[in-house]
Amino acid sequence: MPERAERSSNVSSPSTLPHPVDQSRPLSRILLFGVQHVLVMAATPVSAIFLMSATLHLGPGLTVNLLSAAFVLSGVGSLIQSLGPWKFGPRLPFVMLPGGAPLILFLAIAEEHGVRTATGAVIISAAFYFVVLPVFSRLLRFFPTLVIGTMIVIVGVNLVKVGALLVTGRPGTPGFADPANLALGLATIGFTVALYWLFSGVLRQLAVMLGLIAGSVLAFALGRIDFGGITDGGVLSAPQLMPFGTPEFHLVAALPLMLYGLASMAEATGQTVVNAETVGKEIDKRTHVPRTIRGDALVSLLAGFLGLPLMVTSGENIGIVKVTGVRSRFVTAAAGVVLIAVGFLAPVIRAISVIPSAVVGGTAMVVFAVITVLGVQMLGRAGLDRHSHAFVCAVALALGLLPILVPGAYAGLPSGARILLESGVAVGAFTAAVLNVLFHHVRPRLSAARTARPAHSPVDAAGPRPLPHA
Repeated sequence: MPERAERSSNVSSPSTLPHPVDQSRPLSRILLFGVQHVLVMAATPVSAIFLMSATLHLGPGLTVNLLSAAFVLSGVGSLIQSLGPWKFGPRLPFVMLPGGAPLILFLAIAEEHGVRTATGAVIISAAFYFVVLPVFSRLLRFFPTLVIGTMIVIVGVNLVKVGALLVTGRPGTPGFADPANLALGLATIGFTVALYWLFSGVLRQLAVMLGLIAGSVLAFALGRIDFGGITDGGVLSAPQLMPFGTPEFHLVAALPLMLYGLASMAEATGQTVVNAETVGKEIDKRTHVPRTIRGDALVSLLAGFLGLPLMVTSGENIGIVKVTGVRSRFVTAAAGVVLIAVGFLAPVIRAISVIPSAVVGGTAMVVFAVITVLGVQMLGRAGLDRHSHAFVCAVALALGLLPILVPGAYAGLPSGARILLESGVAVGAFTAAVLNVLFHHVRPRLSAARTARPAHSPVDAAGPRPLPHA
């Protein structure tokens, strides 16, 4: 009877209404907010493919093909993670991107063993996700808020650096710290802040996109955008299967990427938790995190056959969700549709690619910094007033931020060790997880074992101890 009464009361309770994450919106608003996600994250696939093209000396046709594949797979991945078909995707507002550490590892393997071996390594690593996932799911209890919060802070700082380098350029390269680029980046940030301060409601939610557009208009007025090449070539472009030829599979060559896969799973754990907290939805890590990882694995498997590095669920859009307050997963699903459409429209790809990196970087810095703040908020709930918690966090931040703040810190080490250690996110996550186990699992058990040692043990041979006071 109580269960029946409780069930009937739940039917009429407001709690039965769909969570804001699962609520749809008018199609026009969904598309508008989806376009905002696309505009903010578009620089990542573009810069990733341009970096691949420059490093591997690819021709223009192959570059356009890979760029098309990057957008299409980013859209497919965003749809999978947002809509959650079958056991793939956590049904949270996520987008998916190439780039970051997986891209660096891909290029390192390609330069040492050939690009066909690099694509084979991506396929092997994607399959490795599925093999390791059942074991990893049982280890999630070793990734509490302390570990995840530390990792999110490192991810955010790393992403802010990526956005800043889009504004300044890399040290030692021509045009580094160009005052005009600095002015464009800072002006874009200023436009975003001003629009967020001036507007309210829907317009305030679109402040990031409007700030990006305002920065682009300023760049055009200053003659920093050239639309001349947009109409060159055809209208449609479709990704080519195995653009580098048949993948070659070498397990040893793929090992660094496979090891990164473990860190990527930990990062996906943090991304899923912080995304759920951002939208205010309670999740079960044991079910939702594996769904996120399966989505990453499936899209990465496709990426290997299309010549791309591992695809990862991105934290970039979490900042957009936080800034705009729009929590519906159908918005990022709409972004996925837009990304797929962009991937097949060559003129649109070329138009996006002409937006100055300084403008995109200024927008990205704001969004990425929000992710850092989310990590700090998580650490605020991790009990840092406990000395052991603060110590674990401090050591993990120190080691995780070292390769980010001091590039080339591990340049003197062998290539295999260097590739692993130069991923600050992987190092920080591994350090925080290991120290958390040592301090909060192993040490308490050792202390309990010493306390529970029987009185007739050799240690107590000197005689019985006095009884403790009541």
